[in-house]
Amino acid sequence: MFTHTKADFEALLVDNSGDARMAGWLESRAAERLRVIALDPPVGFGTAVNAGIEAATGEVIVLFDPGVELTGDAITPLLEALADPTVVVAGPYGLRGKGTLKEFEEDPGPEVDAIEGYCMGFRRADAEAVQGFDPRFRFYRIADIEFSFRLRDRGGRAVALAGLPVSRHEHRLWEATDPKERDRLSKRNFYRFLDRWGKRADLLVGR
Repeated sequence: MFTHTKADFEALLVDNSGDARMAGWLESRAAERLRVIALDPPVGFGTAVNAGIEAATGEVIVLFDPGVELTGDAITPLLEALADPTVVVAGPYGLRGKGTLKEFEEDPGPEVDAIEGYCMGFRRADAEAVQGFDPRFRFYRIADIEFSFRLRDRGGRAVALAGLPVSRHEHRLWEATDPKERDRLSKRNFYRFLDRWGKRADLLVGR
């Protein structure tokens, strides 16, 4: 962020690890434009993200997964996309339903149904208007799709930006979770998503 970002920004890091050593290390890294929020005891993914949204001071929030590396200025294109009032969420990794809300696949866009949470930009005011992420999503899977639908349900578009200078590395929470457990949690979250949005095929841009 500090190496590549040309826009004015503040970096807000939410520490949801519950690790005292991590908290101490992060506290030592705090700077004028880097703030750390330590959640102790740890909370679910949705609640942790909402804590970051609530603490943020900027008009636009860009959510990054810790496994994402910026290789250039990814922020300026996101700000430019969100300057369009019809766009409510943008990012490099888009998803589209395969003619149904029961199965999604990666799509280059630009018009997509949802933006993956590896890197997603949105206005803080829009996030607050929909009460942020659903706190029932304690595991991160599908929470980004559900949040995208919350934002788009108010009439806006999700836009995938091709060529954004970001790279995805290992998702540590995914790798650290037992395969059977992560499959169970993922399915539970998807059923939760379908319970709310399963009849809203009108929100699929490719139908």
